[in-house]
Order: sequence, then C-alpha cells, then structure tokens
Amino acid sequence: MAKVLVLYYSAYGHIETMAYAVAEGAKSAGADVTVKRVPELVPDDVAKASYYKMDQKAEVATVADLENYDAIIVGAGTRFGTVASQMRNFWDQTGGLWAQGKLVGKVGSVFTSSATQHGGQESTILGFIPTLLHHGLVVAGLPYAFQGQMGVEAVKGGSPYGASTITDGDGSRQPSEVELEAARYQGAHVAKIAGKLSA
Repeated sequence: MAKVLVLYYSAYGHIETMAYAVAEGAKSAGADVTVKRVPELVPDDVAKASYYKMDQKAEVATVADLENYDAIIVGAGTRFGTVASQMRNFWDQTGGLWAQGKLVGKVGSVFTSSATQHGGQESTILGFIPTLLHHGLVVAGLPYAFQGQMGVEAVKGGSPYGASTITDGDGSRQPSEVELEAARYQGAHVAKIAGKLSA
C-alpha cells in the first residue's frame, strides 16, 4: 500500500476543499493517505482581518514529514502566477532532504487555484515542478484520460499539468463538481503510480 501525503496551503478554503478531494481519490486507489498543511506565515490578526479561513482541520506539517511518504501531492493557490509564499517557504527549508536524496524516486504532483480563468494556474503548476525534479521526484499530472477538463460548456479549471479551481475575485466561487472530480482523479492517478514504484 502506497503512503501518500497531500500537502496544501489554503488561505480561504478552496485549496483545502480540493486537498480532501485529492485525498479521497488517492484512498479510492488503495493508498494510505495523510492530509497536512504548511504553516501560515501571516500573523493571526492580519489573517483574521483578511478573512482567512482559520478553522482548517489538517495538522501542520514539518519538513521532516516528507521522507515518510511514497508520493507528495502539493496544493497551493496562485499568487501572481506562482505558488503562494507559504508553500514556497516550506520547500525552501528542504535542503537537508535534498542533500541526502531523501525524496528521490517518490512521486510528486501539484494542484492549484486562481481567482480568474487565466490567473496563472498553469504557470503556478509548471513553476513548481522544477522543485520536485530537483528533489528527484517522478512528476505526475492530470492526464487527458480525465476528460472532464475538456470542453467549453462551463467555466472550469484543470489542465494536463494538474487539477485546479477558479475562485472568482471575491472568493465566492467554490470548487465545482467537475473540478473536484479532477482532484479525485489526480489523487487516484498518483496513488496508482506510487503503488507501482514502491512495490
């Protein structure tokens, strides 16, 4: 049984929702799944004043946790076309793991969100993939076998690079069912690959 970590950062709850859908997909593929979040860098008073979601249920991860899993699926919102600084800060502390090759051969994958359809979802995922490759992870995305990412009948996230959701500028839009399906598919896809590699 592959051990999968879904590691996320979510300021307003959209990525948190997607993270649990990813975890659901990985569990459906037989994986032992843990959901954790990276530490918040914003002071509590600023976070509250900015309406951050303060009641997230996932335990806060440590860098040392990463080596305990066969796959790491990373989720964070887009900030000006790149991953949120809270996630970046977390991975910037992984030099010791990198020096020892602790993540080599594991599976890595990324999902994201943005306020608008063209708000940098693809650049965020593609911009984070080099971090995974530097650590020696095998990268998996969201294959077109998940055909929910096709078509123009509705506003929806998703690309072959990874699942995503669109939040609207005021954060009022929650992940749609097709976006959640994409997250579940990605979780299952990664778990199946990790199961084969860890065997």
